[in-house]
Amino acid sequence: MLVEGPVGAIEVRIDAPAAAPCGIAVVAHPQPLLGGSAMHKVPHLLARALCAAGWLAARPNFRGVGDSEGTHDAGVGETDDLLAVTARLRADHPAAPLALIGFSFGAFVQSRVARALADRGEPAHRVFLAGLPVGEVEGQRTYSPAVGLANTLIVHGEHDDRVALSAVLAWARPQSQPIVVIPGADHFFTGGLPILRELMLSHIE
Repeated sequence: MLVEGPVGAIEVRIDAPAAAPCGIAVVAHPQPLLGGSAMHKVPHLLARALCAAGWLAARPNFRGVGDSEGTHDAGVGETDDLLAVTARLRADHPAAPLALIGFSFGAFVQSRVARALADRGEPAHRVFLAGLPVGEVEGQRTYSPAVGLANTLIVHGEHDDRVALSAVLAWARPQSQPIVVIPGADHFFTGGLPILRELMLSHIE
């Protein structure tokens, strides 16, 4: 479907269960400047798992990807766009709990969305962030995820070559934010996707 955002249409792919959904989840994709989209294997797999568990899973394309209008905004405009998608889904399903799911750049954006919703007094039921970028990463991009997030599980690969585990731990340490590490996994959780899926499903229950 198309959702009206701050700078135009946002293309959203929907995986809907056959029965009334037990919850709604927004699944955010990796860095569009590196080819990330809603069809990337990680958000695609997580959305399908959510749908199979009875959740309605929405996968928006970030600005400039697919039929989404606008241009890349380093996570700032993308946060506003996901807030618009979240508002639309909550209006359509007012009694359903909300889960925010993000991978890589999408995890960074979802940390900002979670903070904004909490500050409004409308927090998400659960937040699940995988491969969260912290500090300077490839391409001289720098990320400072939102902090103090409640009901949040962060998962990282032991051998992530895009975002060093040590950087994520250094970010998490001052706020005592637990990090779940998948041994042997890289940034794309190669060989660890089944574990990632199960961690997400257990967390959102």
